[in-house]
Amino acid sequence: MSSLGNPVSHEPLVGETPTGHVPAVGHRTQWAAGTGVMGSLQSLLGTVVIAVFVITFIVQAFQIPSPSMETTLLVGDYLLVNKLCYGGGLGNYLMPYRKVQRGDIVVFHYPVNPAQHFVKRVIGVPGDRVRMINKQVFVNGVSLKEPYAHFTRPANDMFRDSFPRLDVAAGETPEWWVQLRKLVDDGQLIVPQGHYFVMGDNRDDSYDSRYWGFVPQANIIGRPLLIYWSVREEEGEVAAPSSIAGKLAHFAYALTHIFQITRWNRTLRLVN
Repeated sequence: MSSLGNPVSHEPLVGETPTGHVPAVGHRTQWAAGTGVMGSLQSLLGTVVIAVFVITFIVQAFQIPSPSMETTLLVGDYLLVNKLCYGGGLGNYLMPYRKVQRGDIVVFHYPVNPAQHFVKRVIGVPGDRVRMINKQVFVNGVSLKEPYAHFTRPANDMFRDSFPRLDVAAGETPEWWVQLRKLVDDGQLIVPQGHYFVMGDNRDDSYDSRYWGFVPQANIIGRPLLIYWSVREEEGEVAAPSSIAGKLAHFAYALTHIFQITRWNRTLRLVN
């Protein structure tokens, strides 16, 4: 195409044929089809690259599988997690970030098995002295006001309800039992530098720092932003299916009953 006022060139343009030579219909169809396939592949590849970048560096979706954070987070809540809020990687250069604070809800790699993801609330930050007396949490000698804490059982578990206890077995790992004894001073657990003490809001049914130890800073993935969807458990359902057939059936049920199983009062709710 020429600009206004310029003579039109009589040389064939790219993709055109000289005058009098009309390409076969089959050739034109094949060329157009090839161009369409390449464009679709390029578009798909671009979408995949953007999605991988977002999941790797910015936000990631997680599902709540256990009741350890009730009633703040429920089984069946689907979360979007902000991976940049605490810095690390691109977060240090692209946008402002802040330190992990006491009271933050965080998603992290479980220290005992990093392939698993846990979500808990930060109770103690580096340097804090933490203890529990009859289910009441004290940090640096001051009792915490915890309106989010949820209790379902009486105070009859010495280790769970009055922590730390050196006269009771310390949970699941021998390493934590050894470390616990070294970090207790005057009945208080001292949180070491670069680590955090976390607990679930459902204090009587939470597998947390009391049982396996601290969360290293490097294990923290980010902070939940939003419950983008929340779904009620199927009646009689005990655990999520593990087989492929079970997962497909579970997905089909959710797809066909989406309006009935969605907790609309929790969907699109901010997490705090």
